Amino acid sequence: METFENVPWDRLEIGMEAEARRTIRADDLYVFANSSGNLNPLHLPREDGDGDGAPEAVAPSMWIGALISAVLGNSLPGPGTLYRRQDLRYTGRAHAGDEVVARVRLVEKGAGRMARFETWVTKADGTGIAKGEAEVTAPEHPAQFRAVDVPGLTVRRHALFDALLERAAPLPPIPTAVIAPEGPASLGGALLGADHTLITPILIGDAAKIAAAAAEIGRDIGGFELIHEPDHAAASLAATRLAADGRAKAVMKGKLHTSHVLKAVLGNLRTSRRLSHVFVMDVPGRDRLMFITDAAINITPDLETKLDITRNAIDLAHALGIEIPKVGILSALETVNPKIPSTIDAAALSKMADRGQIEGALVDGPLAMDNAIDEAAAKTKGIKSLVAGQADVLVVPNMEAGNMLAKELTFVAHAEAGGIVIGASCPVILTSRADDDKARLASCAVAALYAAHRGKPL
Repeated sequence: METFENVPWDRLEIGMEAEARRTIRADDLYVFANSSGNLNPLHLPREDGDGDGAPEAVAPSMWIGALISAVLGNSLPGPGTLYRRQDLRYTGRAHAGDEVVARVRLVEKGAGRMARFETWVTKADGTGIAKGEAEVTAPEHPAQFRAVDVPGLTVRRHALFDALLERAAPLPPIPTAVIAPEGPASLGGALLGADHTLITPILIGDAAKIAAAAAEIGRDIGGFELIHEPDHAAASLAATRLAADGRAKAVMKGKLHTSHVLKAVLGNLRTSRRLSHVFVMDVPGRDRLMFITDAAINITPDLETKLDITRNAIDLAHALGIEIPKVGILSALETVNPKIPSTIDAAALSKMADRGQIEGALVDGPLAMDNAIDEAAAKTKGIKSLVAGQADVLVVPNMEAGNMLAKELTFVAHAEAGGIVIGASCPVILTSRADDDKARLASCAVAALYAAHRGKPL
């Protein structure tokens, strides 16, 4: 933690200088927008504020000015300084990604501990952005400040899912059999995937209900194939038959019970692998995607089932661009305990990976949640592992644990969660009524990337 030390009034000398460097992050602009209330789209990284077809991400002028405040408050004079006035003239612009330098130089000392500074901000190459003068009341006594208790900020922006959508954008849309899209959310999710050219929906269900849902959300579905089948079990069978025949490359759940979908998938799209669901999660504060499996299908998986669950998740991680995913097999603790069966399964899976029975990933377990994702926690526990503290994939001991973990991350940590069912001959998108548009769109992108990666049945 950095310590800031001031230069009190009696030690200030004309000509003293200080500076601070900072690279402008997109998150800085979102934080400023929220704290200031200035929502000018020219300053928001993903918005096109002037209609030229590209986002500008211009750093707000007052944010630039605040960098001068940081130099005065942290360095010269430092802790205990109070502003009297600041004059600024802007001569250029900075954008997200630019490195900028704020500088101050003391030019005058006056009555009442007044200190006047020349101030300016430039880009790292010297290009001017702003210049002016500041007057402050300098601190009277020496002081230090260690910013231990200043809270950090986590920006609820799902840049990882945005990158996922960009990765999927060049792919041709995959024909997707959408089962019973008979509500605004389920139909809207499928059409959203179509709008982003991720999927081409084939709508299967009660035609009247689908039309009513389309009217409710104000969408024309005349351009999409619609197969009238009011019975949900029959609609599920029809959808999986389309996939088995190659007319569809994915299946998507609409407004119906998951059991209907899975029964049909097992009947028509079964492979040598067990079915399992993988949540792909964009968790604020993390710099990479988190995969959680299985939280939706296998209730109390045995070792053989967990082997397939692990392999399925590795396949999906590969499809999403992770060359060597790190897989943590979770339990309540990180040591093997015969009284906790999940620790034995985790140790077995880890050894199977060592012996080449699980390929394409680094696998370790048992690991507790903390030491699976937090390097400091792993170090504190003395765990020496290439996975501990860095896990991409979390294999949970049972469906209850996985479901609670995924929902806690979604509703408490504000994560976005997409995901698909793997182990069938095509990806199966299981949407939830609680999913928002971003989650539904991410699931479509995951399915498109997985279908493109595999290219053929398991």
